[in-house]
Amino acid sequence: MNKVMSRGTARPHPRHRPPTRQDSRRPGGAPPRNPVRGRAAAAPVPVVARPRPTDVFADRLLAVLSGRRPVHWMLRHTAGRAYDELALLAERGPLRTRGARPVVRDIGYYVPRAGALEVFARIAAGNHLRAMAFRLEQGPDHRWRCTAVELGPRPHRTPEL
Repeated sequence: MNKVMSRGTARPHPRHRPPTRQDSRRPGGAPPRNPVRGRAAAAPVPVVARPRPTDVFADRLLAVLSGRRPVHWMLRHTAGRAYDELALLAERGPLRTRGARPVVRDIGYYVPRAGALEVFARIAAGNHLRAMAFRLEQGPDHRWRCTAVELGPRPHRTPEL
């Protein structure tokens, strides 16, 4: 049997701490370095999805037709005859209600061509349900503008059971 014992020349472990050290008395590693000194570390910014133009315009038109906003608020967001149609609709106050405030319940749309959307929305106020339709077109400046607005006929009041 040939057994060689060496002492002091070869060490089985290096003098520094290995990177996979499992020591419960110390934290796992150094805290991350903050490149900005003297300020608190910035919190991560959550990514917020931009609302669709259909949702934005449905809310804007509802605000005008319910009387919460004046008609001229939509002046820069309309093109063609849409402003005149909106002014005539708002004059009659079709969505002004006593009590429950009207809200957009559902929105759907159809894309007839690139840069154009035909949108419908169901508007609920209390026990009334109305339909609103409008057309959006994207201009050369890539902004959406409303080019037509229509409102469904005045509904009959549904009897409460």
